[in-house]
Amino acid sequence: MLALVGIYAVAAVAVPWALGRHPRAMACAAALVPAATAGWAVTRAGRPLATRAVWSDDLGLVLDFRIDALAIVMLLLVGGVGAVVLCYSGWYFERSERLMTGTLVAFAGAMTGLVLADNLLVLYVFWELTTVSSFVLIGHTRPDRAADRRAATQALLTTTAFGLVMLVGFVVLGQAAGTYRISALVADPPGGTPARVGAVLVLLGAFAKSAQVPLQGWLPAAMVAPTPVSAYLHAAAMVKAGVYLVARLAPGFADVGPWRPLVLAVGLLSLLVGGVVALRQDDLKRLLAYGTISQLGLLMVLLGEGSRTAALAGAALLLAHGLFKAPLFLAVGAVEHRTGTRRADRLSGAGRRLPVLAAAATAAVASMIGIPPLLGFVAKEAAFEAFAHGGPDLAVLAGVVAGSALTVAYGARFLHGAFSGGTQEEPADPWGLVVPVVLLAAAGFAAGLVPGTMQALIGPYAETLHGPEYELALWHGPGVPIAMSAVALAVGAGLYAVFGRTFPGRSTRWWLPDAQRGYDGVIEGTMSGAHAVTRRLQTGSLPVYLGVIAVMVLVVPGSALAAGLVRGTGPDPPAGWPRAWADPAQLVLAAVVIACAVAARWARGRLSAVVLLSGVGYGMAGLFVLHGAPDLALTLVVVETLTLLMLVLVLRRLPERFPPYLRKRSARVATGVISLGMGGFVALFLVAASLSRGEPPVGPGYTRLAAQEHAKNVVNLILVDLRALDTLGEIAVLAATGMGVASLVLTGPGARLPGPAREQRSRWLTTPGRPPLGGSSVVLEAAARLLAPTVLVFSVYLFFAGHGRPGGGFVGGLVAGMAFVLRYLPGGRRELAAALPVRPALLLGGGLGIAVAAGAGGWASGGEFLRSVHLGGTVPVFGHVELPTSLFFDAGVYLLVLGLVLTILSTLGASLEEPDEEEPDGQRDREPL
Repeated sequence: MLALVGIYAVAAVAVPWALGRHPRAMACAAALVPAATAGWAVTRAGRPLATRAVWSDDLGLVLDFRIDALAIVMLLLVGGVGAVVLCYSGWYFERSERLMTGTLVAFAGAMTGLVLADNLLVLYVFWELTTVSSFVLIGHTRPDRAADRRAATQALLTTTAFGLVMLVGFVVLGQAAGTYRISALVADPPGGTPARVGAVLVLLGAFAKSAQVPLQGWLPAAMVAPTPVSAYLHAAAMVKAGVYLVARLAPGFADVGPWRPLVLAVGLLSLLVGGVVALRQDDLKRLLAYGTISQLGLLMVLLGEGSRTAALAGAALLLAHGLFKAPLFLAVGAVEHRTGTRRADRLSGAGRRLPVLAAAATAAVASMIGIPPLLGFVAKEAAFEAFAHGGPDLAVLAGVVAGSALTVAYGARFLHGAFSGGTQEEPADPWGLVVPVVLLAAAGFAAGLVPGTMQALIGPYAETLHGPEYELALWHGPGVPIAMSAVALAVGAGLYAVFGRTFPGRSTRWWLPDAQRGYDGVIEGTMSGAHAVTRRLQTGSLPVYLGVIAVMVLVVPGSALAAGLVRGTGPDPPAGWPRAWADPAQLVLAAVVIACAVAARWARGRLSAVVLLSGVGYGMAGLFVLHGAPDLALTLVVVETLTLLMLVLVLRRLPERFPPYLRKRSARVATGVISLGMGGFVALFLVAASLSRGEPPVGPGYTRLAAQEHAKNVVNLILVDLRALDTLGEIAVLAATGMGVASLVLTGPGARLPGPAREQRSRWLTTPGRPPLGGSSVVLEAAARLLAPTVLVFSVYLFFAGHGRPGGGFVGGLVAGMAFVLRYLPGGRRELAAALPVRPALLLGGGLGIAVAAGAGGWASGGEFLRSVHLGGTVPVFGHVELPTSLFFDAGVYLLVLGLVLTILSTLGASLEEPDEEEPDGQRDREPL
């Protein structure tokens, strides 16, 4: 199942890249993956399946997946409706929308992972991936419009904020139950206060995701998104995530104190409020949006109530809703595409011009309002039956009937507004936009004709709950359900006749709470509070910020450290007290470090201070050498060198000397005291840490593991094999840092690298530009051209030598970056652009991708993620060659580190150098970095 999610990730990138110039072929090709998912789900009907992918068993990092009856229903929506919507988008968009198509496929993959997840934390990851996808899809088409950006941000903030609340609930439930596996949690739920608190927090996240009152404001605002997005995310898939989560947990938590009252109250309120507001809408998409809120409220009631019949009705309505609401959104898109508007008060004659579309939309509305023999009718009959047993259920039944009546009223309003009126124009149905509507509406009709098949598909989920036996059917004879259906239809027709026939509709702002105004008030209050705090705390002084951080360190952990040392002090020094030095050379290096640090404090020139601080770093590298750590020393030397060069470049924009002291003497004294306190704290902490060791050091254990792997470089073995998960996290941070630096710097004049020069102006450099340090040097140019290839070869040697000698991917990437620094210094950013084989961003992404792919090799062999697998074979000339997957992981580190260095160097060059005066703007290469 994890492979299925991975296929979506590949398709999201590969299909738009390969077929981006053919929008319709691209859309239909992208639809193959969700269509195959729906087909696979059907084959699993009646055959539950659970799988587990072990990431790191020792850390409890496992990916549990499970498919059962409820998951099959959701996969039919995610896959089946998704495939139809993707094909529809090929005809809907007038130009190729690579990002839109790719993101829709990625969203489908995230929803598939969410549905299949059998672990709360894994589910949360996919939950937030759907949120990010929604943000991109809502705000992508017209990012220059403030309304689109606002709607995308509102959806992101609302669902993410309550998603974090839900995550807290997951942690509470998981810790209380001792497991995060959903199937185990539902089978044996925890009790007491943790269960009640966790259930409420999870429900809040589900309510926000499924746009329940009072958190529904983001869904109508999201109607600025293109019609395919609204049909898929906001009708068939994403808004069902909250309902799905409630349905998944209801068998175990429906009897937990606040669960049932909270679900019923919020669901019924959403059912009624959404229906009332929908009845007053003129914009057809907003009408459907509020109708979706209403229907989601009904689904929340049915799937959260916790009885067998209600669950059966809810699962049937879950499928029916996707099969009638998605085609209605698609129909609105077709009408708007044909007429240029979707406002009911401006439409006339669309039914005559689009007769097939009008017929399909009518069938979808018939299913929505519960007309036999469509699937919506079968589900509504079961819903009425679930609450037709007297007692407190009668109030719920009354609410469901009232909501159903409102559904009839706004369904009739939709048909009237979209397709009423006459015209003399010839019919002209755009088949590429109409066929998807017909397919989905026909699917709802066909599913209603075979209720027994629906029973076999959905029944296993309903059996996990208690309650009387009930079977889905088109006719159960006279009784309460059929009577309630008749009442809902009659009352709904009356509501439509009284309130739904007038266009434009009346506003409901004066008597219903406005969720949008509530959201705006919360955002405005938050921003006002943030501005007030910022004005008082963000003074703009870096010394003040550092001083506050240092004081807090000294007050909190510093005082605890001092108290512990006082309690542990005795007449004799503790055993194992560290020696002052073990080698006289340490004294010399320590003196160099201290002298450089003190001299940097009194230096008046910026360049002098930078050089002295680099002396501190080089002195520390010497200490590493004395302690037998050549890898660390080599890495530190390269890092210090790169840092020194980049700081020198930055100093070109700053005055040569530090400004004279303007602060009061008391401020300088406070700075000195804080600095001395921090130095003493760090020294005492290191001493206390060395004296507090109660267990043997881990170094000998790593040495033994290195001997088993026949590796002599223990440091590199730790980085790429034994602690590779840590390294993966660190390089991911480095990649994010590189992208952040580029996005912050490359936002103004000089933000692009130039192309090749018009003529070659030097026999040493390829395309020399303005030297970053000022002035040209033949010696430096010759040295750069001669030494750069040698340095690159040396970096490759370090990469391969890392298994048995000092080196590895990290230091190799740093050294390779030094080769490009040599090209940059004499020739500027134009020379660097000519020297770069590929864009730095490609190295960043490619390196991270190679590292992740190498880590997944452990899964391919049946082991854990990042477990090294040895690949061997006989190669001509070389003989038997054995390559561990950790070598490929190290190659990813090499490329990523090189990409990071080049990214920072390129952005520094773009921001620090002025454009060449002799190069006209029209002849500059406008290709972005």
